[in-house]
Amino acid sequence: MKKTVLITGGAKGIGRAMAEIFALKGYQVVFNFYRSYNEAKELECRLREMGCEAYAIQGDITKKEDLNKIFEFIENKFSGVDILINNAGISQFKLFTEISDEDWDLMIDVNLKGMFNCCKKAVPYMINKKQGKIINISSIWGMVGASCEVHYSTSKAGMIGFTKALAKELGPSGVQVNCITPGVIETDMISTLSEEDKCSLRDDTPLLRLGKPEDIASLALYLSSPEADFITGQIISPNGGMVI
Repeated sequence: MKKTVLITGGAKGIGRAMAEIFALKGYQVVFNFYRSYNEAKELECRLREMGCEAYAIQGDITKKEDLNKIFEFIENKFSGVDILINNAGISQFKLFTEISDEDWDLMIDVNLKGMFNCCKKAVPYMINKKQGKIINISSIWGMVGASCEVHYSTSKAGMIGFTKALAKELGPSGVQVNCITPGVIETDMISTLSEEDKCSLRDDTPLLRLGKPEDIASLALYLSSPEADFITGQIISPNGGMVI
């Protein structure tokens, strides 16, 4: 029987790569987007033309009314979600002394509350089936912290703690919860960096390259497979050796 996967923030970057690889591997893919309408619809059409089951659903995962619509669609179409990938997130580069209350609240809302909201909707179905997989996409900076990204690092560290706690709670119900903490990946999140800064990051990485969205997508695919059924509560960091 085909599995249904929900990927939040699936229109661009890592989320897009995950939507593609899961769809091409035969999963029923629902990917959420908020603002990137054109990119999401282009991906949906392209995957369908290739014979894949892919559905792009717009919505703000920090708002319960939007989230209800997403999960209602999944329930009506596929009966429920087997795999939840909490990928949607934002970042911001700012000195701590310049972070406003609004900056802080938005970062926590999207990166932490959005994940919490999605899990609240997905977990009851998974418990009822006695199986399911949740994969949270955090960041290397949630592990070691990043200067001028205190609020971002805090939100991503929160995802790590959330993963470990939820894995212990859901393990007896047959649900695995894991966390991927990518290193520096070539996505829009680093588009504001200068080429000099990117070169410096490459030099600081033992594999001497930045990560690609596909590097993260392939790991998420593995963690979603039956081969990873004995893995839960783990923080796995594909970062090219930047943090060992």
